[in-house]
Amino acid sequence: MEDRESAFSSFYSEVKRIEARDSVLTSDQQINRLLKPGSKYLNLNPFEVLQIAPSATEDEIKKQYKKLSILIHPDKNYEDRERAQQAFECVNEAFSKLKEPVERRKHIAIIDDAKDQLDHELELKRKKSKKEGLPGIPEDDKQFYKEVLWKTTVKLFADRELKRLRAEEHEASLRKREREQELEQEEAVKRKKEGEKEWEAGREVRMNTWQNWKAGSRKSKKVPVGSFKPPKHKSESR
Repeated sequence: MEDRESAFSSFYSEVKRIEARDSVLTSDQQINRLLKPGSKYLNLNPFEVLQIAPSATEDEIKKQYKKLSILIHPDKNYEDRERAQQAFECVNEAFSKLKEPVERRKHIAIIDDAKDQLDHELELKRKKSKKEGLPGIPEDDKQFYKEVLWKTTVKLFADRELKRLRAEEHEASLRKREREQELEQEEAVKRKKEGEKEWEAGREVRMNTWQNWKAGSRKSKKVPVGSFKPPKHKSESR
């Protein structure tokens, strides 16, 4: 475990060296680092945002957060206040992920998974290279390995985030469909009640119509007394 933490500490130190301009703690450079193209995915890794190793202690995380948040605070960057606010929010979000032990372990696990995934792929690559009689693979170079590991880590964070977003969209779609079905059922019940109400409201009218019709029918069938006249008798001609 200590070897792994040491490896990651070295890895993140090397990332800082590669991005030398970012390690200089000036307001402009930090704001540009946090908002540069691709930052949407680069900033998913809170350790990357705070420029600190996964093995950092809680006190070290707090110290680094305070240092960065003061540096890029919007009140201290009047000329670029809007971008400073965006960068400040990135730092706050990263700190919120790392100040909770459960969340911190969750993000460390993603970094561990990225290393395990890369090491597995490289092991297969080495076997293939050996089978083909080649001397080795480019990733055997420590510097190149660290760069590939950094890219793998960024990609895994992005993949996990996209997976999370798809799950949320799917859940939202299900909730929307369920709500639509509920509304359809409510509308059907409403239409049924309105139909029953209209039917009840027309009951008296129908009854009166029926009674009037029956009364009229009886009157038409009555033959007035004294109104019957027998046919005239015709005499037989001989």
